[in-house]
Amino acid sequence: MRLSPNVSTLQPSATIAVATLCRELRAEGRDIIDLSVGEPDFRTPDFAAQAGIAAIVQGFTHYTPVAGLPELREAIADSMSRLTGAVVDPAGIVVSNGAKQALFNACFALFGPGDEVLLPAPYWTSYPDLISLARATPVVVHTTMEQGFKVTPEMLDAARTPRTRGLILNSPGNPTGAVYAPEEVLAIVEWARRNDAVVISDEIYGRICFVQERAASVLDVTEVDDNVVVVDGASKAFAMTGWRVGFSYSTRPLASAMAAMQSHITSNISTPSQYAALAAYRDEPRVEHAVRAMVNVFRRRRAKALEMIAAHLPGAEVLPPAGAFYAFLRVDRFYDEQTRDSIALCRKLLEETGVAAVPGAAFGDDRYIRLSLAAPEADIAEAIRRMASALSTTPAGRST
Repeated sequence: MRLSPNVSTLQPSATIAVATLCRELRAEGRDIIDLSVGEPDFRTPDFAAQAGIAAIVQGFTHYTPVAGLPELREAIADSMSRLTGAVVDPAGIVVSNGAKQALFNACFALFGPGDEVLLPAPYWTSYPDLISLARATPVVVHTTMEQGFKVTPEMLDAARTPRTRGLILNSPGNPTGAVYAPEEVLAIVEWARRNDAVVISDEIYGRICFVQERAASVLDVTEVDDNVVVVDGASKAFAMTGWRVGFSYSTRPLASAMAAMQSHITSNISTPSQYAALAAYRDEPRVEHAVRAMVNVFRRRRAKALEMIAAHLPGAEVLPPAGAFYAFLRVDRFYDEQTRDSIALCRKLLEETGVAAVPGAAFGDDRYIRLSLAAPEADIAEAIRRMASALSTTPAGRST
């Protein structure tokens, strides 16, 4: 079959592919420690889950407005206002099937053939394909550990061309855990305004932050206008990945365009999911208690992972993540003739030790691998011990 150019070069999500392989290996009886997963290993807060169940029992299982229940959009707007102090217009919110659809909606509505979109690397694995699906061209702007994995206006200037139409900003970042300071966020937004570009600010990990109460939102430093789109959702902070509740916040005209587009693709998201999210966004004290409890666990796991890496993997380098729940390890010192890149290294780890990680190549930097902290502390420690044992046979891992 001849595929359309729309999908002929499209690659499956690397993180989902690794997670699928882990499930298959476990089904075969293998002892697998899965540090590839990109979702919290916590239950959805009971009060939110019960609201979703109650919606089903009460018969709230039919269509809603495409952009979401009006009361949910209002609750999201109120929550954003409480967190940032900004005045948030519910009419600018479009509720979507996860933040991933919100990102797709924004890319498809804003970019097209001939446009270039700047993409700081390391980047979340789906960003390049989302841009490409819009027939635009992702232009990678590489960052380094020494730069804190963050871009500056000067770096964006160096990458900009007359075709530059926008950029995607992700803070806290997946896979690096980098968190931009408020003044850094503002500087990037001001750069976009000077250059008639749109910043899509992916803030899905915003509440999972280790260096402050939460990561700075663009709404902390400016307002939404023609140069700013915010993407967020319930998936990560509320442990609601399977409920598929994300949203975008933009100007009313753009929100209307994205809702119209969504009406022809998926229509509204699951109605019971909307009621579960409504309970979460309305009950800030209870949801904040759940978020803080989860972040405290991630903080302890982060400390254990960094301790174990320093003790057992001295050949690896890692920048302590300031947010999200990943450790991004530089491991190219362990490459050799048999293990030439991050894909080969992750295959070696999975086959020889049963530890699943995601190759850095999926995030735009082949020198690294990503380890998820969404696993029990004991599993994280054991995984790093196993990795150290396997990597001790490589040139950088051998004792002298």
